[in-house]
Amino acid sequence: MVLIAEIPLVVCYGVLAHLSSARDSHLLALGALLALVLLMLVSPLAARRAWAWISLPLLAAACWALYRAGLAPVPLLLVPVAFIGVVAWMFGRTLAPGRTPLITRIANLLDDTPRGDDGPALDAYTRWLTRAWAVLLLVLGAVNLVLAMIATPEGLLARLGMEAPVTITHVQWSWFANLFNYGIVAGFFVLEFQLRRLRFPGRFPGFFRFLRQMGGLGPAFWRDQLR
Repeated sequence: MVLIAEIPLVVCYGVLAHLSSARDSHLLALGALLALVLLMLVSPLAARRAWAWISLPLLAAACWALYRAGLAPVPLLLVPVAFIGVVAWMFGRTLAPGRTPLITRIANLLDDTPRGDDGPALDAYTRWLTRAWAVLLLVLGAVNLVLAMIATPEGLLARLGMEAPVTITHVQWSWFANLFNYGIVAGFFVLEFQLRRLRFPGRFPGFFRFLRQMGGLGPAFWRDQLR
């Protein structure tokens, strides 16, 4: 049930965040912030966590205060950076000595083909893939931060009264942050899956079955990666 609510909230946030930039609307930026607050709290709210019910009106009031101060678009500049940074950290921290790389852990959960002579090669590949995801996401996060800084007229440098040597429009920033990010990640995901099937023929199922398996991991699995 929580996932059913989270998917529309993700779509709602993305649409409102982009439209707020395209139309230079602080009211739509407020709507995007409120959608983001609900997205972050929907799971603990559904679990009847007291802290979530206390946090909801406080965060909503903070969003309203930002809107009244004319600052509602500012947090939206940093949301893609923060989100991508957290996911990159989730991948990178599992590469530390003594830990199981995240992709190796997922492969162990989903792979129903008995390990054979390709076991060590598969472990090496999933470690490499975990590192590749961490690097890709770190680069994307850095690009998003730079674009957020040089966007005009409401980018981070412009807000600080500084002039960037190179600028882009706020709408151009929004296209990258709210659309191209997902396209780059999805493209890497699809291409890597094809590479994996070539590297280990017969071991991995079809793409859509793999997506169903990934969806079956559930939100609890991903929340555990933050601990």
